[in-house]
Amino acid sequence: MAEPRTLALDAMGGDHGPGVVVPGAAISLVRHPQLSFVFYGDEAAIAPHLEANPDLKARSRVVHTAQVVPMHEKPSQALRRGKGSSMWMALEAVKTGEAHAAVSAGNTGALMAMAKLILRPMRGIERPAIAAIWPTIEAECIVLDVGANIGASARQLTDFALLGAAMARTLFHVERPTVGLLNVGTEEVKGNEDVKEAHALLKDIAAPLDYRGFVEGDEIGQGKVDVVVVEGFAGNIALKTAEGTARQITHYLKAAMTRSWVSKVGAMIARGGFRVLKEKLDPRRVNGGTFLGLNGIAIKSHGGTDALGFASAVDLGYELAGSGLLERLASDLDSFHNKLGKASETAGPAGGSTSGDGGA
Repeated sequence: MAEPRTLALDAMGGDHGPGVVVPGAAISLVRHPQLSFVFYGDEAAIAPHLEANPDLKARSRVVHTAQVVPMHEKPSQALRRGKGSSMWMALEAVKTGEAHAAVSAGNTGALMAMAKLILRPMRGIERPAIAAIWPTIEAECIVLDVGANIGASARQLTDFALLGAAMARTLFHVERPTVGLLNVGTEEVKGNEDVKEAHALLKDIAAPLDYRGFVEGDEIGQGKVDVVVVEGFAGNIALKTAEGTARQITHYLKAAMTRSWVSKVGAMIARGGFRVLKEKLDPRRVNGGTFLGLNGIAIKSHGGTDALGFASAVDLGYELAGSGLLERLASDLDSFHNKLGKASETAGPAGGSTSGDGGA
């Protein structure tokens, strides 16, 4: 039997606040009855939604705060003014051990800045990453970074590979996850210097993963590897392009199936198959980005999602909270960085300067 787990929820985050956060938690509670919740936010705004979900109310408590981080506030401003906000307090609950994980649909930049300050990066991590679960033809894969960083050095990309592999072992139960670097081609000569240098590091240094080299954008959805590594600018564009394409396909299908009475009859006959397809294309099913590389678990939900989408982010927080992910990450990172340091010493001054130039 799974152990009880407590999640800290930023009730005021996102476009809809408690109107989505509370019903989303109620959906997740049905799936995971051992969950408990602490809602941080305006108690008067949260209470009516809890009253409408008595089972959830029985396993929840509310910590009142009137302070909220606006969705469009700059991270630097959020750090200066955000102490005591619903977002800040949810993260603090993870730091103090009051909660196993925090989930917020709030301002992404502010959440990352606060999470780095409160939870602190793990030893050896220069930049945490946001990891997203991505549906594929085979099953699912993990893509990171999808928006925490603009650009990444070779060292940071190799760290992302380790972070993603540890998450894949936790969620997919694969002992040696396959990992690929997203690139503009699979040939060795293609890509910028940081990507090529990361490629060389992952090939030459033994790591707890199965490195498969470069992958291209169209291969993500094919499920070619368990983990796709990319810097945050391109990763965020890829993620939002995929989500937009899924909605576009759904729109096309709906329009085609209602064009005439013949197509409507055909749609009725095939409605079971279309229902399955719609579920597979629904971005809400895999909503929730994990902040990897921190001393605590924080999940970022899409700000505009509905209760079903927020429930997916809560489900992810539940799954990771009792997974041993942080301990696995710490072990993998220490081992890999020790090997990387020994390799740099063996390479001598020339090898060290090359690595520095690649990260500049």
